[in-house]
Amino acid sequence: MAELKIKRAGIIGMGPVGAIIASHLQKAGLDVAICDLDKIKMNLIRTEGLMLEGVIKKKNFFKNIFTSIEEFESYKPDILFVSVKTTHLPQLMKNIAKLDLPDTPVVCAMNGIDVEKIVSSEIGEARTMRMVINFAGNLNAPNVVNVTFFIPPNYLASIDDSLTEAAEEVAASLNSVSLETKVVNSFEILKCIWEKTILNASLSALCAVGRMTIKEAMNNPDTIELVEQIIMEAVEVAAIEKIKFEDNFIRKCLRYLNKAGNHFPSLAVDLLNNRPTEIDYMNGKIVEYGRKHYLRTSLNLTFTNMVKAISNKNYTSTVQTAKTAVSQSNMAKEFISKHENGNIKYCFLGVDLGSAYTKFSVIDDNENVIFQTAIKTLNRDRLSVRHVIDALKSEYTFNNVCATGYGRKHILDADVVKTELNCSAMAVSKIFPGAKNIIDIGGEDIKIIKCNSEDKIENFYLNDKCAAGTGSFITEVAERADIRIIEMSDLASKSEYSKSLNSFCTVFAKTEIMNWLFEGLPIEDITRGIYLSILNRILKLRIDPLSPIYLIGGVVAYHPYLRNLLMEKFNKEVQILNNPQFTVSYGAALYAKESFVKKDFNSTEVKI
Repeated sequence: MAELKIKRAGIIGMGPVGAIIASHLQKAGLDVAICDLDKIKMNLIRTEGLMLEGVIKKKNFFKNIFTSIEEFESYKPDILFVSVKTTHLPQLMKNIAKLDLPDTPVVCAMNGIDVEKIVSSEIGEARTMRMVINFAGNLNAPNVVNVTFFIPPNYLASIDDSLTEAAEEVAASLNSVSLETKVVNSFEILKCIWEKTILNASLSALCAVGRMTIKEAMNNPDTIELVEQIIMEAVEVAAIEKIKFEDNFIRKCLRYLNKAGNHFPSLAVDLLNNRPTEIDYMNGKIVEYGRKHYLRTSLNLTFTNMVKAISNKNYTSTVQTAKTAVSQSNMAKEFISKHENGNIKYCFLGVDLGSAYTKFSVIDDNENVIFQTAIKTLNRDRLSVRHVIDALKSEYTFNNVCATGYGRKHILDADVVKTELNCSAMAVSKIFPGAKNIIDIGGEDIKIIKCNSEDKIENFYLNDKCAAGTGSFITEVAERADIRIIEMSDLASKSEYSKSLNSFCTVFAKTEIMNWLFEGLPIEDITRGIYLSILNRILKLRIDPLSPIYLIGGVVAYHPYLRNLLMEKFNKEVQILNNPQFTVSYGAALYAKESFVKKDFNSTEVKI
């Protein structure tokens, strides 16, 4: 066998797919560098190794472990694999395109139709390859993957056939360690992509909506009938796109699905954890191509819309999708090592365990913030928080820890526990003492906190009966209007429209949005109307017009136009705190310091 040209491989994204590929390429003798922006995960891989369990069992240690994309410039990989959520891919590819790696091929090892086009739009077709994965797994721990099945082969292709030789080398390496991979041409890979997407689409949304594992769905005659109909719709769409399957394809799909394990598909896991899903590149793409040819795809449309309707994403999840790589990288750069800060005598940690994200703030003895970050809140709250706290303890010596948020009682490291209301008031009062209104717009509720001149909570108001006017409300109605979240404030600032949505109910509000669209209302006016409805919801709660107003929470960080509306309404200055998404965790850190100084962990707090 001739000497291989591909000797160094980079893997970006250490989810189940990236972990499995990295483990096998290293076993095949390649020099492998792995990259993930989750510093906690990468520290665990560095110290404990990367473990595969289930139908494939391996344990690997890696020499090159990166937590930023830029590190690949000096590593100079011969090939890059990207295996991330499709919602993260556009920003990731923009970052890769900036690297000084002009000839490095990029393999898109992901699910979904047309995802390789996101890659080629940034680096060109001549550098783009697509891999269709026929294995699956889930995370038992950040560095432990349970491989649930592998039904060979995987498929690999250059999307313009110019990198066939490179594809053959990669396949040979994977085949040498029993991860069977077949090289196909640019036309054949399209059929493979559609086949795999149809398999994913047939069950992923169904399991997500029905909260069933794949095995549970395939053991139920009623759901099997739905699966078969979803596949039939997709096959019709594929046929119009000149992608033909054999006559027994549907039977073959059902046989394949029957071999799957008793686990949730990744889309269902994302939905259950309030994370953005990849539905747009699965059932959503089948619907999109069906519309292109005026072909009805009723079941695929139903499940696409149901997943979007019940996803309950808070706004933070939405803005993180395309920008996660950037935001997490920036957070990592805020980390200040204990060796660089030898003058720090005391450190205090505040943890805000929210429904979608857990936020961490570390302050020094002068109450200066020296570190802040956020991680997605998983079902295994204690496990994910435990890893972060352990990593922070390796950098800082904490004199006290304060926990807040809905999951505050689950943080076993906490020396003191406080409500979000107390922590919000503490943080804002530290910067702006005196009487005030604090408006906290979150993903699922709005809180108004009224503080007196002594910074004590005098009263508070909460819209806890539904999510109207919150981040999830914004997300749902913006999706219906096809408005990019990041552009909303700019669009609204160009309008003088005075009507708001009449309904606070998300379902009815989305119907109103459709009526506005049918009436031809400009997108700028629709956006302002959405914001006006949120303003009206805030005004239903009680704000003291004589006291200053301060805005906190993740929503206001990305919707500054809400500040403009409040200033217009009250004819006074309204301020947004710096890094408002971390206000509550900062307040918790201040409480940690206060309780340490007073040696009193039983201070009075407002109870909700």
